[in-house]
Amino acid sequence: MSAPFAQGPSDPTVQPVPASVIEQVDAADTTLSNPKRAVIALGANLGNRLETLQGAIDALEDTPGVRVKGVSPVYETEPWGVAPDSQPSYFNAVVIVKTTLPPSSLLERAHAVEEAFHRVRDEHWGPRTLDVDIVAYAEVVSDDPRLTLPHPRAHERAFVLAPWLDVDPEAALPGQGRVADLLAAVTRDGIAPRADLELRLPE
Repeated sequence: MSAPFAQGPSDPTVQPVPASVIEQVDAADTTLSNPKRAVIALGANLGNRLETLQGAIDALEDTPGVRVKGVSPVYETEPWGVAPDSQPSYFNAVVIVKTTLPPSSLLERAHAVEEAFHRVRDEHWGPRTLDVDIVAYAEVVSDDPRLTLPHPRAHERAFVLAPWLDVDPEAALPGQGRVADLLAAVTRDGIAPRADLELRLPE
């Protein structure tokens, strides 16, 4: 097992928020007036996976204009699209947030959190220290290539649907239907709940 991240100036959970994000939410963040609900999927298969997921949750909570409202159980998932046993398994979770950030700024922050944990995008389906994916943002449906909403493959991924259903049993994916129905239609092969692991809701 890898050693935990060292605490101190390089602690990835305390990376500064980009100035552009702070500017965009500076006024709104004082009250979180009219926040939107967003669903964010987390995944990690390198290093201390549980600590990385918790660090990502804490970093999202530390973002101006974002409040984490729900954290799912942890699932362990076989990697997609690669030869068996060629990569470590993933830990996956879903968080529900309320946010005054527009989708583009939430995406910017998601990428900043990934980079804080040294995410490298050099291989399709490659292993990664951290994935932070926006699954849904309110009822927004958009085919913007930079951020397609809802996530174009979320409806077929049990490692997104299962933890999402756990944290929100009444959840629905815009344009696709109830998460419970979507999960019933896909295979759960290769994913397993990890009842021995727990992620904290930020205080």
